[in-house]
Amino acid sequence: MYVPKESQQKQQGTAVKARDGEKGGKRKIVAQNKKARHDYAIVDTYEAGIVLSGTEVKSLREGRTSLTDGFVQIDGNEAWLHNAHIPEYNQGTWTNHSVRRKRKLLLHRAEIDQLEAKSQETGHTIVPLAIYFKDGRAKAEIALARGKKEYDKRQTLREQQDRRESDRAIAAAKRKQRGQ
Repeated sequence: MYVPKESQQKQQGTAVKARDGEKGGKRKIVAQNKKARHDYAIVDTYEAGIVLSGTEVKSLREGRTSLTDGFVQIDGNEAWLHNAHIPEYNQGTWTNHSVRRKRKLLLHRAEIDQLEAKSQETGHTIVPLAIYFKDGRAKAEIALARGKKEYDKRQTLREQQDRRESDRAIAAAKRKQRGQ
């Protein structure tokens, strides 16, 4: 079956078309924080630019980054990304960056104020979900999230498993129907 090249997605989700209403083109995802979606209930998401040095950008382009321990903190009306692991650039010299330094996030003032107000509420935090390149610029997808309890995590896993089983049953019924 022929599928036009425009509608194909690259394997492993490395490039995704822009969502409806978004300007710009494709996103080349460098790192995702899958653990955050498991541990937190996502309330709202934001796209932020990241202030990086040259060797950090080159290291990001190599794709070896981890966000598992990362978090966002609002300090003095500025958003900062803490504990994001961007390894040193292999060909870097004395100008190389430190691996876990805090990095400034670029957001609008209204977004920062909104995040700060909501993160003060009990149980809310700001976590990074992904780092990607969009139109050649490094971006971070951050989310205002509420921590899940252990039973919430089990419930979510159970719902996903039930959904998968029902999809399999429907697909099997369709295959059986086509076979007759």
